[in-house]
Amino acid sequence: MLLSVDIEKVEPLADGASFGEVGAYERVIGTARGEVDPQDPANAGIALIDKAPRNDRGMVEYATDIFILRPKNPARGNGRILYEVNNRGRKMLFGNIADGPQGVNDPKTTADLGNGFPLRLGFMIVWSGWDPDAPRVNMGLALTAPVATANGKVDGEPIFQAVRDEFVSGTRVGALETFNLSHEVALLKEPRPQLTVRERADDPPQELPLSQWTFVDRRAIKLSDGAKPKPGHLYELRYVARNPKVQGLGFAATRDVVSWLRYDSAATAVTGRPITHALAIGFSQAGRYLRNHISEGFNRDEKGRRVFDGIHSHIAGIGRVFFNMPFAQPARTSTQHEDHDYPENAFPFSTATLEDPLTKQKGALFRGDGSDPKLMETNTSTEYWQKGASLLTTDPLGLKDVVLPENSRVYMIAGTQHGGRAGATTDPGPNVNPRNPHNPMPAVRALLMALDEWVVSGKAPPPSRVPTLGDGTLVEPDKTGFPALPGAAVVRVTNRVTPPGDWVNPRPAERAYRTLVSRVDADGNEVAGIRLPDIAVPLAAYTGWNEYKAPYPAGEIADRDGSYLAFPAGKIADRYPNRADYVAKVRTVTETLVRERLLLQDDADHFLEKARAETRVSP
Repeated sequence: MLLSVDIEKVEPLADGASFGEVGAYERVIGTARGEVDPQDPANAGIALIDKAPRNDRGMVEYATDIFILRPKNPARGNGRILYEVNNRGRKMLFGNIADGPQGVNDPKTTADLGNGFPLRLGFMIVWSGWDPDAPRVNMGLALTAPVATANGKVDGEPIFQAVRDEFVSGTRVGALETFNLSHEVALLKEPRPQLTVRERADDPPQELPLSQWTFVDRRAIKLSDGAKPKPGHLYELRYVARNPKVQGLGFAATRDVVSWLRYDSAATAVTGRPITHALAIGFSQAGRYLRNHISEGFNRDEKGRRVFDGIHSHIAGIGRVFFNMPFAQPARTSTQHEDHDYPENAFPFSTATLEDPLTKQKGALFRGDGSDPKLMETNTSTEYWQKGASLLTTDPLGLKDVVLPENSRVYMIAGTQHGGRAGATTDPGPNVNPRNPHNPMPAVRALLMALDEWVVSGKAPPPSRVPTLGDGTLVEPDKTGFPALPGAAVVRVTNRVTPPGDWVNPRPAERAYRTLVSRVDADGNEVAGIRLPDIAVPLAAYTGWNEYKAPYPAGEIADRDGSYLAFPAGKIADRYPNRADYVAKVRTVTETLVRERLLLQDDADHFLEKARAETRVSP
């Protein structure tokens, strides 16, 4: 439960700019302080809670950053919360769903807010910290959590554990000069930590002698003599760590903040009016966090009330976060090349109740205890290739389609890469093929509005739209029918998904889940899922996969990049005799998508405007 909410500042957003009928918004920035009862069954699942120092009341305390955008006139808002789970401390809402700029963690100006989509709908936007190690620089959001000790005292005996950290330079976060450790090194000398390097996960690791690397401090290492890490290579440090934080308190903090805003009468000092419903959205890691939030029981507060009525998890695949465990590393995300052996993909995957022949477990992501929200899961093509997304709608061995519960929907947005958004580049970067610029957010916007309507009025959203075994659109990765294209690298395997094992000293798993992908048409575009106009009326082939090129590990599946393979001019001319024909085909697609509630009219109009200006099609 929350003990206090300390507001540090309230100020106009975007100099008081108006967002449609809702009008102006305010920025509200502060800190929420809370405590949990370690004896309460609602908190029993928090790892190391029994080792956390307690206050005089026997409670475990935490503090979390909060950042809120609220209508200046609460009566003009819709009375509902849209809570975005931050991604490694970052606010990603406006850079994604509002087609805004990337990297804005302190939204202040109209430019920072893109098209202002969620503001124009009247939501109160809420963020809070959940990860104790998320960076707080540039208004990053984090959690202040206690360090667990052997006897649960503030200055008690430290807890130690052998751990493994993996580092890759040049793929996800740019070129690395320093390798930052997930935990504090306990011993700098004997037993000395061991650093190894290899090009690919299946290669034997080569130990680097002590003369080639050094500690910067207890939380960082670097190569010696100014040496640079090899691009895309896997560096691993094995060491004894100490002082684990009680990270799982992040789940409780999210639960408590939203519950307080919804149900505590004192919260109207912040919200300005009673809150009728709460929705959550999360992108990538944050989407995986929300899957965890549901499965671990944190969508029920300490009084048994539902926290989020509706949840939209975007680009999470079947994953969760490596978070609520001792010495966890929540920034990890498993792909074919990187972080492959960290625990992320644990059964159950689907909201349907299933049996797992590999682990002999039975279960579902949903708990069936009245706390389950209405859940939408949207994924791109990449999540089918890298994140096992087909297992959301099939049995674990990929042999049959499954029926999802009525409060669950799954959608694949065809022809899109993991980080698809407005303004994405076609520059190949470290890859063989140009990267995929397709923007899935028009579909995400429409589905968020459908989720809101589902929660508020009970109107069912569009049916799930994914490739299926039943209609022959869900196939093995080497049987997609992808055409031969000169000079293009073509991926024909998926990331191998296996039950979690020993993440410190991993061993190859004997059996794996069967992960499948969408069949493609003669152009190379996926035939299933939500086909936005760029896919349905194409000028290129858009995929969710790509391959690395030298000096990166050539042939490995690029981490989360897709491919953009433009049609030759002659093919475009043969397909679309003139621009009027092209525009007519785009109009037909947009009208269908709008009718199916998979596209908003504003976005349909934008697609038509873009089609009329398309210079690759003859006038």
